[in-house]
Amino acid sequence: ECRANLTPISEKVTEQLDIQPARVQVLRHVRKTYACKACDGKPVTARMPNQPIPRSLASPGTLAHVAVAKYVDGLPLYRQETKLARIGVHLPRSTLAHWMVKAGELVQPLVNLLRDRLLAYDIVAMDETRLQVLKEPGKRAQSQSYLWVQRGGPPDHPILLYDYDPSRSQKVPIRLLDGFKGYLLTDGYEAYGRVCAESGLIALGCWAHVRRKFDEAIKAQGLLGPEKRKASLAGVAMAKIRELYRIERETKALSAEERQRIRQERALPLLEDIRRWLDEHLPIVPPRSALGKAMNYAHKQWPKLIVYIEDGRLRIDNNLTENAIRPFVIGRKNFLFCDTVAGANASANLYSLLETAKANGIEPYAYLRSVFTELPQATSVDEIEALLPAPNDGEDSARVS
Repeated sequence: ECRANLTPISEKVTEQLDIQPARVQVLRHVRKTYACKACDGKPVTARMPNQPIPRSLASPGTLAHVAVAKYVDGLPLYRQETKLARIGVHLPRSTLAHWMVKAGELVQPLVNLLRDRLLAYDIVAMDETRLQVLKEPGKRAQSQSYLWVQRGGPPDHPILLYDYDPSRSQKVPIRLLDGFKGYLLTDGYEAYGRVCAESGLIALGCWAHVRRKFDEAIKAQGLLGPEKRKASLAGVAMAKIRELYRIERETKALSAEERQRIRQERALPLLEDIRRWLDEHLPIVPPRSALGKAMNYAHKQWPKLIVYIEDGRLRIDNNLTENAIRPFVIGRKNFLFCDTVAGANASANLYSLLETAKANGIEPYAYLRSVFTELPQATSVDEIEALLPAPNDGEDSARVS
C-alpha cells in the first residue's frame, strides 16, 4: 500500500500430477561392414546383438509394453492397435499377436526353471478355469478348454504357473504334478482327490468353498432380518466358520510354529464342535436342499478340511490361487478367446512370469523389459536363473528398478 518493495516471508507450494502420452522412438542399429585392402578376403559385417524376436521391429521395451497391457491391464490387442494408431504407430493386431506368441516361446526356459522350483517345495495349490480356443485340432470352436493354475514355492518367494490344456480330466494335474510330493490344496473337484490317491499326495481342503455354500443356503432360504439368518442352521454354521477365520487373522503375523500351536489349542476344539454339529443335523436335513448340499459338501470334504492344523505353513483356504485366476478372468472378458493353441500356450507362459513377478513385489514392465533384453544374450543356465523373478530387495530390486 505504501508502494515499497515487498519482502518474501514464506511460500506455498501446490503440486499437480502431469501425465504425458507415451513417447515413441526408433532405435537404429548401425553395423559397419569391413574389408581388407591388402587381400581379396570376404567382407565382414559387425554382429547384430541378439534380439527377442529376430528380424522384427519389436524392441524389448515394445514387447514388454504390449505384454503388460494385455496380461496385466487386460487390454486386448485390437484395442492396443487403436491406441497405438492414435500416437502414429500403425501395427496390425495380427503382428501384435505374432509378437506375443514369440515372446511366450522366448520365456519358456524361465517357466521351466520356475516349475522345477515349485515342485521342489512341499505345498502346492491348484485351480482351473475355462478358456475358449478357436483353432484347436479335433475340437469345435465353441468348445471349452481350460487354464490350470498352480501356486507354490516358499512363502517369501511365491511362484505362480499357468498351463493351457484342452481337457479337465485328472490326467492334467497328474502331468503338472509329476515328481511332486507333499500337500495339495484344492477345491472339491473329484479329479484332484483321485490324483492325491494315485500319487500319494496329502489332500488339503478349502474352507472358503464350505463357507460359500452355507452362504448360498442362507440366500436360498430367503430369511429376512439378521436375527433370523443367524438363528438358522446355515447361520450357525457360518458363525462357527467365522471363528476359524478369526484365529487365522489373529495368527497371520506369527511364525509357522506358533501358528500351528495356536491352531491346536483353539481351532481343533472348534473343528470337533463343527463335526458334532454336522453329525447331529445331517440326518434330519433334506439332502437336496441348499442347506443339505452345503452340509454334505462339508461332510465329504471333512478329512481334507482338518489337515491345515497339522502344519502352520498350510492355509485354511485356496483363496490365493483363486485370486491368481482373477487377472486372467478379467482379461478373458475383454479378449473372449485365444485364436490358436500356440497363442494359448504363450499366454500361459507370460501370465506365469508376470504374476510371479507381481507376487514378489516386482514392477511388471521393468522386469519384462529386462528379461526381453537379457534373455536372448544368455548362454548358460546360471545366466537364465539370474533372470527369474525374485523378491524385490537387494540386488534383484536394483536389477529391475
